[in-house]
Amino acid sequence: MDEESRAVVLLSLAQGISPSIISELQHKCDSLAAVVAQPQRLSCEGLTPKTVLQLKGLSSQRKALEARTDELLQWCLDRQVHCLTTVDKDYPALLKEAAGAPPLLFVRGDTSVLSLPQLAMVGSRRASPQGLQTAELFGRALAASGFVVTSGLALGIDGAAHRGALQSGKTVAVLGTGIDVIYPRQHQSLYQTILDKGGAIVSEFVPGTAPLPPHFPRRNRLISGLSLGVLVVEAALKSGSLITARYALEQGREVFAIPGSIHNPLSKGVHQLLKQGATLVESAADIIEQLGGMLSYLAEESGIEVADAEGDEGLLLDALGFDLVDVDTLVGRTGLPAKDVTRMLMMLELDGKVVAINGCFQRLGSG
Repeated sequence: MDEESRAVVLLSLAQGISPSIISELQHKCDSLAAVVAQPQRLSCEGLTPKTVLQLKGLSSQRKALEARTDELLQWCLDRQVHCLTTVDKDYPALLKEAAGAPPLLFVRGDTSVLSLPQLAMVGSRRASPQGLQTAELFGRALAASGFVVTSGLALGIDGAAHRGALQSGKTVAVLGTGIDVIYPRQHQSLYQTILDKGGAIVSEFVPGTAPLPPHFPRRNRLISGLSLGVLVVEAALKSGSLITARYALEQGREVFAIPGSIHNPLSKGVHQLLKQGATLVESAADIIEQLGGMLSYLAEESGIEVADAEGDEGLLLDALGFDLVDVDTLVGRTGLPAKDVTRMLMMLELDGKVVAINGCFQRLGSG
């Protein structure tokens, strides 16, 4: 780690030095390493009085902070945890542009995934069976179309979204705890599977941080900041998912919502978002259509291949018929690549035109 990145780590650990102060120093000072080395003799112009006051106490903390920084960086090295700062090239560019971007991220897994186009999925921890099924289907379809599905590893909709994405692509879990604290404990296996499948675990909190209530709004802000848009599946009127949606709007992100029954309390928050201008979503194709241009652009920049969002669904439906057929047979009948067939089947399943039974697919109705 170079001296500038190390200085960000040290400042992040300093008492009284907030992320906004670090951001101010980055914009107004030539070198953060110089700020850390001589906080009393700054060559920065236009610093706010609050920042100048906080920096006056940095000298007395410096020796202890140096030791804590060494200890933290060694901890990360020993446990294969990446320590990304806003001055590192691997820090997610989209997040870096967002207001309030954390100066320091702890990442387990493949850091390059954070620079791929992400779509956040959030919703109730006490989701209905239908909500869980919907989240898993959307997670699977969005991941198959090239999005990295990002969520908060919580019970309910978050977990279903992660599991769906793992069936066809990659997913990112953002924690409201330290990177080494798995919460809830029921998701220990899911945590590991995300890493095994090439995804990433992210936290802005130092290792060992417990799951305290104030941390989860910060986690939600990070989820939306990493993503091109946020999809809300189920949410009550008082829900952390609505906080994520609000952050998304503040950050200039798209907000999508799946409507539900007017009798379901978990639809109330979603319907409120729709009244406020969120995009109504009935299938993953609705999201892909709106964000497809950005998906293709970011994918090209990142060197990944993205499937055609529309696809030749008519050809596939003709080949499918009304009997159970497996994917290999459909590939042979259509001549389409297996990944395109799989993606289109997911879209058709979400549209209610196809049903999946024991790994095979069957056409429904006349659609």
